[in-house]
Amino acid sequence: MKKVLFVLTSHDTLGNTGHKTGFWIEEFAAPYYALADKGVAITLASPKGGQPPIDPKSADPAFSTPATERFNQDAALQAVLANTVALDSVKADDFDAVFYPGGHGPLWDLVDNSASIALIEAFVATSKPVAAVCHASAVLVNARDAAGQPLVAGRKVTGFSNTEEDAVQLTDIVPLLVEDALQAKGGIYEKGPDWGVFVREDGLLITGQNPASSELVAEKLLARLNG
Repeated sequence: MKKVLFVLTSHDTLGNTGHKTGFWIEEFAAPYYALADKGVAITLASPKGGQPPIDPKSADPAFSTPATERFNQDAALQAVLANTVALDSVKADDFDAVFYPGGHGPLWDLVDNSASIALIEAFVATSKPVAAVCHASAVLVNARDAAGQPLVAGRKVTGFSNTEEDAVQLTDIVPLLVEDALQAKGGIYEKGPDWGVFVREDGLLITGQNPASSELVAEKLLARLNG
């Protein structure tokens, strides 16, 4: 049985707006079910452990998908989610891959998180895939390869685009723009149309642009695990 670690945010405050943030339900639920339904064992972790915050906007019926509707009825998964393990307690050796769901939360607590960076570097060093979707692609920014170079340098990557951030009117609120941050570290950032499905796979990195891309990221990760 393949084992995948999901790393979720513990951050729930959207800058100085007075609004809440967290992880985006679709970006967790769709990949979770895509993998779990194929027999993959999934462990959930977050920086603080326990219940990771859900971005309240992602629970809006306007963003409903089959995966989010399934999650809303899935008491068993919700119970597991309420008890994520602490990020600094997990080891890459125990898993075959790692997946980072997005939402704005990761921009605050997973970009500079030493445990997360060390984990990503450990997965890559042992030739295990690292997948991320939407804002979570920013978790790759400060990771380095064995030679000490930025992990994304010279690699095709994607994540939430500047135009999408503009569209949700948070460009001046977020601590960094995913597109700019990836490019600043030498990443070959690519994107598709706003809100459309767009995924890039380069080496061990599998990244998706936005919520609509989350399931395809999981499918590509599954293909890699079964390859």
